[in-house]
Amino acid sequence: MAKKVVASLKKEGGASFSRVIKMERSPKTGAYVFKEAIVENSAIKEFFAKK
Repeated sequence: MAKKVVASLKKEGGASFSRVIKMERSPKTGAYVFKEAIVENSAIKEFFAKK
């Protein structure tokens, strides 16, 4: 599936998007949880700033 995501990002108009992964602590268990998303390059800072 990762190949499909990478291939779709390389298409025309897809160059302005990035795949980002953020590590957070779970409030229930205290373990780390990884949040993954595909966002525009201009919104990367906002993705990491919000909790």
